[in-house]
Amino acid sequence: MLTQQQALDLFEYREGKLFWRINASPLAQIGMEAGSPAASGHLKIGYRYKYYFVHRLVYLMFNGGIPRFIDHINGNPRDNRIENLRAATAAQNAQNKKLNCNSTSKIKNVHWSAKRNNWQVQMNIHGKYTFIGTFKDLELADFVASEYRDKYHGEFARHG
Repeated sequence: MLTQQQALDLFEYREGKLFWRINASPLAQIGMEAGSPAASGHLKIGYRYKYYFVHRLVYLMFNGGIPRFIDHINGNPRDNRIENLRAATAAQNAQNKKLNCNSTSKIKNVHWSAKRNNWQVQMNIHGKYTFIGTFKDLELADFVASEYRDKYHGEFARHG
């Protein structure tokens, strides 16, 4: 892994983007924006036969080290502004995930239970998948799920 000083020598940071300070290759010249899309949606940079995620390099440049997990506060993996990055645990990073596209309710932590003929609220609380309750009214289920996310996920709670 690069050190903070190496990252600062290689890249200039501007509004969440990194720009080359050196001529690293014919496709990576001084002043060019560094990074290309990775399969995960993040941006990555290739340098000396290794790949680095842009958000991890930005965090390193500002903080001197890299935590195991870095959370994008707004959920956008390409928004690498330092004010959008924070250290997180695996659980906190997962709590800030966006709504699953297969959701039957289009509300996080709420799904339809055909067995109970109600909306069901479940979520991961302190590493354990927890059943919270069933509700006939979708709006009430949404409210309850939102309250639980705020209570147990705090600043990492994402409601959509």
